[in-house]
Amino acid sequence: MSVQERKERERAARERLIVATARELAEQQGWEAVTTRRLAERIEYSQPVLYSHFRGKREIIGAVALTGAAEMATLLRTAARSADGPRARVTALARAYLGFAEGNPAVYDAMFQLDGGLAFAREDTPEPLKDGFAALLETLGEVAGEGVHPALFTEVFWASLHGLATLTRAGRLPPGDSARRIELLVDRLAVL
Repeated sequence: MSVQERKERERAARERLIVATARELAEQQGWEAVTTRRLAERIEYSQPVLYSHFRGKREIIGAVALTGAAEMATLLRTAARSADGPRARVTALARAYLGFAEGNPAVYDAMFQLDGGLAFAREDTPEPLKDGFAALLETLGEVAGEGVHPALFTEVFWASLHGLATLTRAGRLPPGDSARRIELLVDRLAVL
């Protein structure tokens, strides 16, 4: 291995460490607690080293969002593949989505609530975000119904899931009705 390859590998490992540490800190204490000073202390590198990877917190949030999108895409595909039949696949996908949002609130915020400097629904949208949408579309496209554009249906279904995730987390919906909400969503929106 050349010196250049070793340096590139070390740089990539440092970057993964920064992102993982930011994510951990955000999940434990919220995004307000994530500062370059605090991250530098936790990973035992200087702030200039952090700035050699990311220009600031916004880019760190974006990096956490991209890793989260990749994880969520994998989770959604796994959930859908484990179910048999369209209704079961859509239900499993919805449960997996809401479970991800509940289990990873800081990552979910980085993906959909905070400014991570990422483009959505454009040509320059980063691949992990496109893949996250594709993971939804793969299952939801098959239940969009005749004459309904699959991507448009997926956007509406996704918006419904996002609404359920954010309203539930904010305590705006009564606890304990998650399964019934998913059932209603699947019954009323999906053509099964």
